[in-house]
Amino acid sequence: MSIQQIRLFGDPVLSTPASEVVDFDKELRTLVADLTHTMQNAPGVGLAAPQIGVPLRVFVWDIDEALGHLINPTLDLSDELQEGEEGCLSFPNLSYETPRAFRAVAKGWNMHGEPIVVEGTELLARCLQHESDHLDGVLFIDRLPDAERKKAMKEIRNSDWFSEATRMGSIPQIKLSPHNTFGLGL
Repeated sequence: MSIQQIRLFGDPVLSTPASEVVDFDKELRTLVADLTHTMQNAPGVGLAAPQIGVPLRVFVWDIDEALGHLINPTLDLSDELQEGEEGCLSFPNLSYETPRAFRAVAKGWNMHGEPIVVEGTELLARCLQHESDHLDGVLFIDRLPDAERKKAMKEIRNSDWFSEATRMGSIPQIKLSPHNTFGLGL
């Protein structure tokens, strides 16, 4: 188990859809442990494998002292919406009001290949949606309404970490979410 470097906005791995996990082996269990350790060290409430440069459909969460992970997830979302502040470890020290479904049901597998279902509302629902989006190469700023996204991009461009990433040659991409945005955002 080791702490990994978290990739920042502009890194191409964050805008590339992740591959399905096909081998439920020791390497996968190590990845889940590394994700968990890295997330808790950051600290954060969720972390997806692409955020540490691994393009696989795996994420972890730690909400209300409930630690979990999900592999190859699919989501069913409620029509009821919630508004709330949302941040991301790939956007250090920034958060924005981001619309999300109030309730989410995520289906997938654990690291041993056993099927699991995770149901959540409020923060857990937000986390399940946020981390699943990472697996599709979609970032939370992609969900912001146009005017808010423009403000966010200005703040991001003015951040020290973004300036460094740009200097290193990373070119940010904004993508359409494959999930229902309820008419908000792109």
